[in-house]
Amino acid sequence: MVKVCIPRALLYYQYYPAWKTFFERLGAEVIISPPTNKTILNLGVSRAVADTCLPVKLFFGHVMSMMGKCDYIFAPAVTSLGNKAYNCSKIIGLPDMTRALIPECPAILGPEINLDKGRYHFYRNIYDLGRYFTSNPFKIKKAVEESWRSNLAYQGKMSSEGLTPVEAIDIMCHGRQEPDSGPAPSLSLAIAVIGHPYVIGDDYLSHRLIHLLESMGVKVLVPEMVPEGTLYDAAKRLVGTPHWSFETDIIGAGEYYMEEGVDGVIDLSVFGCGPDSMMVNFVQHRAKELKIPFLHLSVDEHTSDGGLLTRVEAFLDMIKWREKICV
Repeated sequence: MVKVCIPRALLYYQYYPAWKTFFERLGAEVIISPPTNKTILNLGVSRAVADTCLPVKLFFGHVMSMMGKCDYIFAPAVTSLGNKAYNCSKIIGLPDMTRALIPECPAILGPEINLDKGRYHFYRNIYDLGRYFTSNPFKIKKAVEESWRSNLAYQGKMSSEGLTPVEAIDIMCHGRQEPDSGPAPSLSLAIAVIGHPYVIGDDYLSHRLIHLLESMGVKVLVPEMVPEGTLYDAAKRLVGTPHWSFETDIIGAGEYYMEEGVDGVIDLSVFGCGPDSMMVNFVQHRAKELKIPFLHLSVDEHTSDGGLLTRVEAFLDMIKWREKICV
């Protein structure tokens, strides 16, 4: 059986259920890399050039962690999902960078996904991808349809049940049991955590921020818990038509949750990310207008758990103090 490896990084957190369904319906075995750890980070750093951002370094590390375990590495070049909103260049050029920096890696399946070029271009590239596994176009068509349904179910589960991408993937793809329905625990604060899903969802990269907040009695809200169309509308109200694909995860989610009256907003981004540095400013200024506490956390290879914990604890204490004197 042909084995396809999917690195547990970058767009994995958005599309893994759909990708898994597509390849399995074509008869392939899907393998994912292990959760990020220090070894994987070091592997990625050893291959990346100095100015490469941390999430891409981790991607390279995940690719290297799967050497010798599969026939193909799946690394699509997702340029645009429509509306003339484009991904960061690191995602657009991902397959080419991987081939150049890790020449000994297995063959890379890197179809271009650019809906701005029209449906024919999209389906042509998907059918070309499917032909690595079968010459039957009807089988490919069926795999595409089931993949799309899986993606809709994944997005619906997150927005309807209030799950993070990792929680939804664990339930849909890894056999984790649904959480027991019972009386909701008493949570003192509602905090929106905004940012890229591949930063928030990676426990190593985020220093387990979601778990940290939950252990402090915080109700955590992430962008994926809101329907994408709602986030798009919120971003459009604040800055007009988005030009970056991830504007909805930062600007849209920030605006939506602040309009809903959350107790505070935490932006988690990676040091040196150019698009983030522009987008975060919009949310920060809006939070100042609405008098909503805002914390910007920037992480890199050298960020310590202790430093992040101290900042988060101080932020939550400030919110509680603020609410107490306002009562």
